[in-house]
Formats: sequence, C-alpha cells, structure tokens
Amino acid sequence: MDLKEIQNLIKFVANSGVAEVKLEMDDVKITIRTTLEGNVSEATYVQMPAQTALQQAVAPQQIAPVAVTPATPAAENSHYITIKSPIIGTFYRKPSPDKPVFVEVGSTIAKGNVLCVIEAMKLFNEIESEVSGKIVKILVDDMSPVEYDQPLFLVDPS
Repeated sequence: MDLKEIQNLIKFVANSGVAEVKLEMDDVKITIRTTLEGNVSEATYVQMPAQTALQQAVAPQQIAPVAVTPATPAAENSHYITIKSPIIGTFYRKPSPDKPVFVEVGSTIAKGNVLCVIEAMKLFNEIESEVSGKIVKILVDDMSPVEYDQPLFLVDPS
C-alpha cells in the first residue's frame, strides 16, 4: 500500500463520519481515528516485514482540510425523533433499482412502514418505522455505507 492510497483512505474515513477505522492486511496494519468534527486526529501506519514491525505516523497535515458542514442545531431538532440504523451495511432507499423510493422528505409514515433497505452480507434487511409521523430529513445518501446506530431519518411525530 503506497502513501497515495493511505491518504485517500484517510480522506474517505474523515468524510464518512466514523470515529475509528482499523484495517489489517497481510503486511500492513492501519488505524485512523477522527474527531467529532470529522478531522483526522491520528493515523498510524504499521508495515510488518517478515520479522520486525516498522511504525510510521502519517501526519494529518499531509491531508487537505476536510470541509465539514455543521449539522442543524440541536435545539431545532429536539422535537424530532431520529431513526437509526440497527445494523452495519449499505443503505438503499429503493427495494430495487427499477422501483420508486420507500419514502421522501414530507412523506407521512405509520408504525411498521418500510423506510429503507440495508444490505448486510448479501442479505437485504427492510428497516421498518417504529413511530408514526412525517419524514423531515433523510440523513444518508442512497447506496452509502452505514454504521450501527447511525442516524438515518428525522421524523416529526406531531
């Protein structure tokens, strides 16, 4: 793995919103930690030759600063219910490419309605609403990777 690939990986992790990523391959071990603002706080690259391990810290200054748009203020979202991902996988807004999306911003939903599909290990899991209300915001792009407990939708229950 060369420096350019490592830098691209660091940029991807900084943009994804995850706190920490560990990657181990045959001869390489990489750990990337980010701050709450999405900036890379630490990136460690360990290359493991046959007998010894050489550790190099990849300086965060080598990466272009990541523009982070602040989320909507917490006070504004306080009356909304956040629907979070119950699993790790890939988020899909449609049941299949030729079908319409499950919900749009402004859609009224009832408890038990399917909101999206998350693919995990080649299984497509329908994510159902546990609340009734109106979709205020969709927080994830279609076909994006999602983490466990990552916010997916904001719902106005009123």
